[in-house]
Amino acid sequence: MEHYPDAASRESESTARTETIGGHGRDIREESLTGAVLATMKDTSNPRARQVLSALTRHLHAFLEEVQPTEAEWEFGVEFLTRTGHLSTGGRQECVLLSDVTGATARVDLINNRFPSGATENSVLGPFFVEDRPTFENGEDISGGIKGKPMFFNARIIDTVGQPVAGARVDIWHSDDDGHYDIMLPDRKNPAMRGLFRSDAHGRVWFTSILPKSYPIPDDGTVGDLLRVSNRSIMRPAHVHVRVEAPGYRRLTTMLFLDGDRHLDSDPVFGVKQSLIMPFVERTDQRAPDGKKVPSPAYCVEYDFVLARAA
Repeated sequence: MEHYPDAASRESESTARTETIGGHGRDIREESLTGAVLATMKDTSNPRARQVLSALTRHLHAFLEEVQPTEAEWEFGVEFLTRTGHLSTGGRQECVLLSDVTGATARVDLINNRFPSGATENSVLGPFFVEDRPTFENGEDISGGIKGKPMFFNARIIDTVGQPVAGARVDIWHSDDDGHYDIMLPDRKNPAMRGLFRSDAHGRVWFTSILPKSYPIPDDGTVGDLLRVSNRSIMRPAHVHVRVEAPGYRRLTTMLFLDGDRHLDSDPVFGVKQSLIMPFVERTDQRAPDGKKVPSPAYCVEYDFVLARAA
């Protein structure tokens, strides 16, 4: 049973606050409600909190005025958010997924990662990045023995004037041929299709793995209900996640999408950018930067990840 402070002490505390900052009146009308709520925030000591809470109030009230919800619809909305919270336990984060499919995650990403012209574009992190990943040397295979079509990934880490960035930490993770990440495989004990690299003196990173495939986001919860009612796709286009960090540069979190994937135009989390769509070309004569022959045939991609200087 939840414990709450006794009513008298709570009333005393609330009265003290009201006497300090003043009330908002006792005759609330439709035309005065928003102003009354905003008035309760005018003495918020933290300026940023005051800005955020005031903006949230204005936009929420404007939304309600626009859609004119019935009481039943409002109750449904509250229940929807309640169920979303209850589903966010353990390895599942339905709240984050809701943020993703409404474009909120992508909007926050765009606001916070306005890179200069010429730098590689950022994209959303996604839910499958983990810190517990093995470290690899260039040229090694990161598939972990998972079966699939061989892939050769050949990248350079450079700055906006084309100079190589040596010693950059480069995280890679992607799905298998069935669209599953290693942490989704119930019988999988060791990491697979993910790893941490360091760029060499020429800024190069290369490795082999298996070709990822498009996959559905979880649709057995509230987010799935939302996508179905709006007749939207649940399929993420195939991609390889890349995160690059180097001293003196802004962190880059992005992904490369496989050109030709039929879900590129309907990514439910709004992560696709044209500059990140690349052909993964099947080749039989590919060699790595160190001259070693790549497994044949392999789907090969080459890409320069361009880092922006830190302010």
